[in-house]
Amino acid sequence: MIRPALMIALLACSISAAFAGSFAASSAGTSAAGSSASSGSSSGNDKNDKVVLQARDDAASFVASDGRIRGAQLEAALRHLRERNAGALEASDMQLAKAILAL
Repeated sequence: MIRPALMIALLACSISAAFAGSFAASSAGTSAAGSSASSGSSSGNDKNDKVVLQARDDAASFVASDGRIRGAQLEAALRHLRERNAGALEASDMQLAKAILAL
């Protein structure tokens, strides 16, 4: 069984790697072929990144309230993470919320 602190670190790394990958793709597209070419290639990743980043306030409320406050943006981010990351399926909502805050 993976320890909670390790799970949070692994999730934070995988989330950060996903953000870095989409940033690199959009940056490379912009420098190589102009900004209009990159907007189509990374728009899906940008939307997904926003789902998680916009949940930071809700994640903070969730952690501070010991799980009693569950905002809509956090719920969307939790669904998003679990759909795209196998490690997130095993993590608790609290672990994922802390990983979001660690970004």
